[in-house]
Amino acid sequence: MNRERLEWIASGLNQYVLTKSEDHILKTALEDFGKDHVLTEPQEEKLESLYKEKSKLIPNKKTSSPDESSKKTGLRKVRWKPI
Repeated sequence: MNRERLEWIASGLNQYVLTKSEDHILKTALEDFGKDHVLTEPQEEKLESLYKEKSKLIPNKKTSSPDESSKKTGLRKVRWKPI
């Protein structure tokens, strides 16, 4: 994997909410690439699969039901009555 590809994947993953382990994988890969200018094959495969998995999601959105999100933001559902 070259530097441009790694930076592209890292910037793409930074758009998403990562778990602690996913964040650790990304940071470790970036550190290793900074030292040796190369990643191991398992690291490359893990980053690629993590990016593919995350790219199926909506960036920076947590999955919650509409009712939960309206409670958190203070919005209420309004029912309109016909006149």
